[in-house]
Amino acid sequence: MPVWDDLVGQDRVQAQLAAAARDADALVTADARGVAPLDTTKSKMTHAWLFTGPPGAGRDTAARAFAAALQCVSPDRSLGGEPGCGFCDGCHTALVGTHADVEVVRTDLLSIGVKETRELVRRAQLSPAVGRWQVIVLEDADRLTEGAGNVLLKAVEEPAPRTVWLLCAPSLEDVLPTIRSRCRHLTLRTPPVDAVAEVLVRRDGVDPAAAAFAARATQGHIDRARRLATDERARARRTAVLTVPLRVHDVGGCLKAAQELVDAAGDDAKELAEETDVKETEEMKTALGGGQGSRMPRGTAGAMKELEDRQKRRRTRTQRDTLDLALSDLTGFYRDVLALQLGTTTALANEDVRDALDRIARGSTPEATLRRMEAVLACREALDRNVAPLLAVEAMTMALRAG
Repeated sequence: MPVWDDLVGQDRVQAQLAAAARDADALVTADARGVAPLDTTKSKMTHAWLFTGPPGAGRDTAARAFAAALQCVSPDRSLGGEPGCGFCDGCHTALVGTHADVEVVRTDLLSIGVKETRELVRRAQLSPAVGRWQVIVLEDADRLTEGAGNVLLKAVEEPAPRTVWLLCAPSLEDVLPTIRSRCRHLTLRTPPVDAVAEVLVRRDGVDPAAAAFAARATQGHIDRARRLATDERARARRTAVLTVPLRVHDVGGCLKAAQELVDAAGDDAKELAEETDVKETEEMKTALGGGQGSRMPRGTAGAMKELEDRQKRRRTRTQRDTLDLALSDLTGFYRDVLALQLGTTTALANEDVRDALDRIARGSTPEATLRRMEAVLACREALDRNVAPLLAVEAMTMALRAG
């Protein structure tokens, strides 16, 4: 399948990237043949790209697909075929993450620091080892610290001839102005619900009814839809979150609901830690020369402490990400309530809890619903500012009660 098949509902962006891949292919081919270089002022290819769009739009998918198209070595290209066949070694290895010249950077921590960014910049100065381009995909460009962003700036300003930076962030405002001004900007939109359901059936083998439910419930968020359709625990957590509006009638109910939301997020973080921390710790001990059950060699305490700090930051990030998913579900609930109160014909995302939606809609006003949506947004912003999760969620549930 072509590399674009998993890029759902983004026809305009796909066309722009495909055109850039064609120009990139022509540039490399001309260089390899020693012919006159192309007029780069008219080229649709550039050395730095910034993909933005709402969560679930497929920013990372678009960047990885473009990286694969840039590395395409299909013989069909010489016969007029498009770069990005999806079958050749260049496309396949880029998509599965094993291509020597495609570096995909994502973080499970709260930020990307100067040290990691300097390593990326060093790599970006290298010529491609086996591929046609050296491609750096930075999936969490919004998590660069200010210092890291300044380190990246010089590399984006003065790139190596065959290096391409692909940065992903929720919005332009999440990236330093000096960096975004040097990138070609592509905005992705939330994919249509029907398109998301179709890809879940085709790619993940999900039952059509379950795919339609998950796509509708997540309002086109591809990754969340896949998780909701395939993970029973995710469905149970969503069900629990959607009961919160019915439980905040008194202070005790507010505080209990807040505690349960935070505890559920903490359990997610703990579960991830149990899966990864022990393995990472044992691998680190082995690499540092310490056998199982034996004492660690001298001078290794610093490395072990650094690993423990990283694992702690990852647990914090996981807890906040889980809370953010819960808050997204709450926002969707109140959006449906508002639709009912205003008498719109918009399809409801949470039709499976229609009784609860009707109950809240009848018992409040559109103005109260908007205030509740604002309270959820304020909680998300508080978590972004590193406010203690329980304090932020308690403030939100109390505001939901007040309306």
